[in-house]
Amino acid sequence: MNPHLVCVGGEDHPLRIPFLLSLREQGFRLTAVSSDDGTAFSRHGIPHRHIRFDRFASSGAELSTLRSIRGLMSELRPDIVQSFDTKPNLLTPLAVRGQVPVVRTINGLGWTFSSLEPRALALRPVFCSLQWLASFWTAVTVFQNRDDQAFFERWQLIGKSAARLIAGSGIDVEAFATVRRCGPSAATMREQLGLHFAEVVMFVGRLTRQKGIPTLLEAVPRILKERPNARFILVGPRMSEGPFAVAKADIDRYAPHVLALGPRTDIPALLGMADLFAFPTQYREGIPRVLLEAGLAGLPIVASRMPGCNDVVEDGWNGYLVAPRDVNGFASRIIDLLSDRARAKTMGDRSVGFVRERFALSGVVDQYCDLYRRILSGAIQTGLPGQATARDPGNRQLSEAPQ
Repeated sequence: MNPHLVCVGGEDHPLRIPFLLSLREQGFRLTAVSSDDGTAFSRHGIPHRHIRFDRFASSGAELSTLRSIRGLMSELRPDIVQSFDTKPNLLTPLAVRGQVPVVRTINGLGWTFSSLEPRALALRPVFCSLQWLASFWTAVTVFQNRDDQAFFERWQLIGKSAARLIAGSGIDVEAFATVRRCGPSAATMREQLGLHFAEVVMFVGRLTRQKGIPTLLEAVPRILKERPNARFILVGPRMSEGPFAVAKADIDRYAPHVLALGPRTDIPALLGMADLFAFPTQYREGIPRVLLEAGLAGLPIVASRMPGCNDVVEDGWNGYLVAPRDVNGFASRIIDLLSDRARAKTMGDRSVGFVRERFALSGVVDQYCDLYRRILSGAIQTGLPGQATARDPGNRQLSEAPQ
């Protein structure tokens, strides 16, 4: 009988549909649980159950979600549970309480450990306490980058569970190439957006302060002094970002040189018309999917020197890493790449091979399938109540794999 895997995540969970489809091909019976409406999952024949994960919710709402997860797991009766994203990673183990093995994937530490705002600083001890508590009912904690694993080990947030390092959630290399090949040409996209012969610098992600949008906007006038034909395209949601959102007026101030397109579903085609990808995030990322997509599109990348970004961009090889919030640093590196197109192309070409080799979906799924099967067979002793606490003997090999 195929083992039943329930995969729990937040509002971005539809981005993991290729991951789930690959797991299904490997013989797992799947149910997705997320705050999404489920339409995208239904199109692919993946059963979906809606549950509320609000990034801005109060503790009262989280207690209600905890009870909902507990009831849902009793109904679905999974063999193993996988969680992604901060709140699902905290609430799912607490809801299941060792009745079913839970694998939680730490895909970045986000705002709480990136922001210097008083509220974020005050929440850090709370976050650590909850992660430590959740570890008691976690079978295995998966990390997407070494920085997060080192943080959890330093503060003893893994508990007695096993730990694995699996780089990212994977990207379907062939599907990305197919979409680009079948989509509109770069010239067509430029014509539609009125860019024509402009030098296009692109950002994809949430339009929030924490993603570094103010840093990029402040760099715009400095870049235009050297590259007056540069245009800056921002792709991603703003209205849904609550108190973190960048004000529309702050973006409009730089019109017509900055164009905010909002959320889009044609990211491969948009990346195909760009000359450079800028990612000035201030977050502790997991492995940013947008950097993998930019890499597959053959774009040189200028990104913040932050966890997750460091795993995709090697400074001076396939792009540049700049200190977060360093306006002059971002402006200087973007100008460098726009001014030296041969070097920019060489860097972009290197990213294509690097992403294909290290972050391809097939390799990532194989590692997760191996992990699930070892848990279900008892080869990994999870440290859950009533079980032995030995570490996973396969952990050393994965954790010490070259980066």
